[in-house]
Amino acid sequence: MTDALMTLIAQEYMQRMEITDTQYLLVRHLDQPHPHCHLVYNRVGNNGQTISDKNIKIRNAKVCRALTEKYGLHLAPGKESVRRERLREPDKTKYEIYDAIKTSLPNCGNWKDLELRLKERGIAIRYKYCGSTNQKQGVLFSKNGFEFSGSKIDRQFSYSKLNRRFTQAQQQTQYRATLARGFHTAIGNYRSAFIGLFGNTGGSGNKGLINADSINFDGNIGALTLPPNDSSVGLSAAQLQRKPGESPEEHIARITALLNTVAEAMAIAAMEQKRRLRERKTKMKL
Repeated sequence: MTDALMTLIAQEYMQRMEITDTQYLLVRHLDQPHPHCHLVYNRVGNNGQTISDKNIKIRNAKVCRALTEKYGLHLAPGKESVRRERLREPDKTKYEIYDAIKTSLPNCGNWKDLELRLKERGIAIRYKYCGSTNQKQGVLFSKNGFEFSGSKIDRQFSYSKLNRRFTQAQQQTQYRATLARGFHTAIGNYRSAFIGLFGNTGGSGNKGLINADSINFDGNIGALTLPPNDSSVGLSAAQLQRKPGESPEEHIARITALLNTVAEAMAIAAMEQKRRLRERKTKMKL
């Protein structure tokens, strides 16, 4: 990064930002391991008119990204790359809060969880309410005598985004619990139908059924005996395996439906088997 190239990029930046016909100062700094410069410009143009700063943050981000890609520069990966040891207050505390929230969130399912975990790190949470109502509309984090709104620490930590995250996490937990209950019920229905059709010739769990395959599930489900190959009711271990690209939730939902379908088929087959047995007994008596 030569002085000439840095000057060229800075001049193009000013043009793209439409900051023209005014005085500006470009200073190269060497106090960091990465090459960088600072721009200071006069918002009062040479014609005496004020240069607009409308949407300047948004425009700045777009222009910086475009120039970064055009000249093959390094795009900083975010706040994780900031050198904490060089920060001064209040930025030092702001980043301490950022790091605490970032590391705590994966283990938090609701606001109460987050409050408790941040309290352990000396960070307090205060909420902003809509007028005189109990409706929350904002969140503030405080430490070392400094207080910041969630969005000032990071956009992803605004009240609306954090609240959406917790709501989705709770919905996901409830959905998984519903899936688990349905899955356990399907396992029970399957085993009952299996015994009704094939009997229980091998002790508990049907593990001793001759020439029968089985598949093991994690947790307290245990082994699930599969119908014999010559059975009219088909179910293979391959059908129960998780497919590529299938999420755990999609997998459980699919095999739950599959087990229920097979259990119903086995129940029907068992009824038909009993009917034929009754007919044979009737013919024998005649």
